[in-house]
Amino acid sequence: MSDFEGLKALVTGGASGLGRATAELLAARGAQVAVLDLDPSSVEKPLLAYRADVTDDASVRTAVAAAVAELGGLDVLVNNAGIGAQGSVEDNDDEEWHRVLDVNVVGMVRVARAALPHLRESAYAAIVNTCSIAATAGLPQRALYSATKGAVYSLTLAMAADHVREGIRVNCVNPGTADTPWIGRLLAKAPDPAAERAALEARQPTGRLVSADEVAGAIAYLASPLSGATTGTSLAVDGGMQGLRLRPVGQ
Repeated sequence: MSDFEGLKALVTGGASGLGRATAELLAARGAQVAVLDLDPSSVEKPLLAYRADVTDDASVRTAVAAAVAELGGLDVLVNNAGIGAQGSVEDNDDEEWHRVLDVNVVGMVRVARAALPHLRESAYAAIVNTCSIAATAGLPQRALYSATKGAVYSLTLAMAADHVREGIRVNCVNPGTADTPWIGRLLAKAPDPAAERAALEARQPTGRLVSADEVAGAIAYLASPLSGATTGTSLAVDGGMQGLRLRPVGQ
């Protein structure tokens, strides 16, 4: 497909995981793509790379301005940068709550705020926020993470309402547990990594983790000019975890 031919895209957290898969897919489908990341050293051409810290407004504004200048405009923003957190409400102190909220929620605000003036000049403007199934399903030991993603979900709806008449579509993708480097590090810390991976796989009706490429495909769908009537939507890519209630095997 070449539905992104001639379009300019910016992907935060684009040096690895879901962001890297998304940046590469958009480029393969014709877009010029710039990646913003804390460590963009692994990013290779044709992707452009800029260092940015989404918790630092000056860093974000500088990186976005540089990327837009080199791209020659901006049509698509993929707000993907984020971090994980584990535990119940008792397990993280105030400092950690503020840190994760600053990255996962306010970080998206900072990037969108810097990008919006450029997106308003596009005929095909779209923002896709990386949310999570944790925004809509209660998951154990994910209180802080879920709170941030619930905020991202509500933020997406509010942004969609604010900017629809400016011609800017805003949607989010809600992945289930995806096979990313962060999940790999999480599994490595478990007492029994194989058992923990099996448990994560078992809670998704498909019986496996979501792939980064599958999430990238959903992001591309939401960002594509072919989806011009889609805004204010959350798209679950979760192996059926949100909506399906299967009987145990053999029943």
